[in-house]
Amino acid sequence: MISFSLEPGAISKAVAHKTVEEIWYVVTGQGQLWRRRGEREEVTGLAPGLSLTIPVGTAFQFRNDGDGPLQIIAVTMPPWPGGGEADAVAGIWEPAI
Repeated sequence: MISFSLEPGAISKAVAHKTVEEIWYVVTGQGQLWRRRGEREEVTGLAPGLSLTIPVGTAFQFRNDGDGPLQIIAVTMPPWPGGGEADAVAGIWEPAI
């Protein structure tokens, strides 16, 4: 389990995980999460109390479009294996971190 945050205006790099699935819970802030798996692609609004999953192999990217920090708690299954787990992919926003 890990807690991470993005400052207002920050946009993550887009990645896809090779072997882990993630469950996210939004603690504070507002933002958007883009996910693509195969031909399915969607953008989900992020707000406090929202839970969602990122299945293995799903490309994703997220951004903070609120006025304060976007804080998320995430759990990976199986446990995070270390460096090299996340592959960079093309996202829909220009990374800003």
